[in-house]
Amino acid sequence: MLYPASYGLDPLFPKAEDFEVVYKDEMSGQGVICYRAFKRGEVIASMSGEVINEIRQHTLQIAPDRHLFDPYFSGYFLHSCEPNISLDMENMTVTALKDIPANSYLYMDYAETEDHLFKQFPCACGAKGCRGWVGGKKDMLPVMRTPILHSVAK
Repeated sequence: MLYPASYGLDPLFPKAEDFEVVYKDEMSGQGVICYRAFKRGEVIASMSGEVINEIRQHTLQIAPDRHLFDPYFSGYFLHSCEPNISLDMENMTVTALKDIPANSYLYMDYAETEDHLFKQFPCACGAKGCRGWVGGKKDMLPVMRTPILHSVAK
């Protein structure tokens, strides 16, 4: 497992044979790569970590004043304006939005979960619908807002 034993033994916790946090490149830094394929709609992992009341780098927003600090897994998901995963912060699960081939990085849209980011930055995701700037959903200019439709159709 990627999580320490003190986090418990949830069978959906990410396993080292399936995922690894690796250095991608100078622009992106570290990201999560998956070593096996996942099908669209599949719950690929559960998340865990320390619940804190402040925004930090590598936190994910649970509620306006609650954030998940996960330095082992979900805190390293990379951003894309056309993500391949969606996060359910109520159930602490990660779901594939599309088929994800083995040896792929996991990409979320940071605006899906975050009102504000620890630090905003120019987007370099290269997606057709790229917004050009990465911020939380309340950080974006109205002209940059696009619907965040990450439902998984079956």
